[in-house]
Amino acid sequence: MSEIRIQQEITELKKGIIDLHTEEDLAKKLKRYHETNKPLIIKAGFDPTAPDIHLGHTVLMNKMRQFQLLGHKVVMVVGDATTLIGDPTGKSKTRKVLTPEEIKINAETYTSQAFKVLDREKTEIAFNSDWLFKLDFAGFIKLAGKYNVARMLERDDFKKRFKNNDSISIHEFLYPLVQGYDSVALNADVELGGSDQIFNLLVGRKLQQDYGQESQVCMTVPLLVGLDGENKMSKSLNNYIGVTEPADTMFAKIMSISDDLMWNYYELLTDKTLADISQMRAKTADGSLHPRDVKVELGLIIAERFHTRSEALEAKENFYREVPSNIAEYKYPFNEEGVPLVDIISDTGMTKSKSDARRMIEQGGVKIDSERVDDVYFKITSRESFVLRAGKKKVGKIIFE
Repeated sequence: MSEIRIQQEITELKKGIIDLHTEEDLAKKLKRYHETNKPLIIKAGFDPTAPDIHLGHTVLMNKMRQFQLLGHKVVMVVGDATTLIGDPTGKSKTRKVLTPEEIKINAETYTSQAFKVLDREKTEIAFNSDWLFKLDFAGFIKLAGKYNVARMLERDDFKKRFKNNDSISIHEFLYPLVQGYDSVALNADVELGGSDQIFNLLVGRKLQQDYGQESQVCMTVPLLVGLDGENKMSKSLNNYIGVTEPADTMFAKIMSISDDLMWNYYELLTDKTLADISQMRAKTADGSLHPRDVKVELGLIIAERFHTRSEALEAKENFYREVPSNIAEYKYPFNEEGVPLVDIISDTGMTKSKSDARRMIEQGGVKIDSERVDDVYFKITSRESFVLRAGKKKVGKIIFE
């Protein structure tokens, strides 16, 4: 295997990556793989704190999929044991710990949804309770002795809470250690995680050294920006695309994002190479390719990944059946407390009055991004733009100011 080929693989694996510790180690491991044909062990942990996942969760899975396509072994670690502790990352206070029953239910749906991205045949599911629950008292004390409190307080969230005299429970210090021990138990070559997890990943790298193993490579991916183009994708902010949503909804939501955000989604959510993305950007810049067509392709890619090609194409047809190419755009003031839908419909002239708007909603004639709204008191709480249809003829794109 030539050095050029290895460098090409590294370039693609670095697509969308925030942290890489270290590129030199990754090159060495890839070279060994090509010489021995022994796949690298790629580890990524998921704590099943909620049953459903959205596209933000799949950024990490897409990176795992890249490694799968290169022939490596991907291990999806379900943190049924670590969830009993509760990940303190980014938390300003001790978070609620789930019951074993809640964890089990969440894990079942979480892993089944993950296979909408990952190759089921090439993915190993491991539960970290299998090795963590086997640590005896002496083994756990030995593990706790691998890290000191001063180093633990270097972590941003702990540092802030300590400075503000907020509570930090001793068990929260254990979380980075037991996550790191997962890497020891699996003898992981590479650990993937969100950019907010870099501290935990580096703890695993150090623990492997302490246990006489070769240190894992640590790679982190960014948090995906939601449909509003400002905040991270979140169900609580209603700026998300769920992996179980209908193809029509997925396609319509992709079509609502900004042109700038579109490129970020291409990089983090698709298999397009950096060269492909660069070429598309150049063509849109010189006018030879319309941004709308690029966004349509993105919508098809996302919808097909979680459904089928025929369903994705049908979603596209349905979208254009309802949304004309020369769609009108309406700018509307946003209110953090929520904007009543009836106000938007009447103020934009789609109906003559608010009472007409309410009546149209009650009759099922109002849709937001192809989804019917039947609540006359419905409020828009996200800044994301959307396509609004009121009746058979009135349609427009609402853009909040």
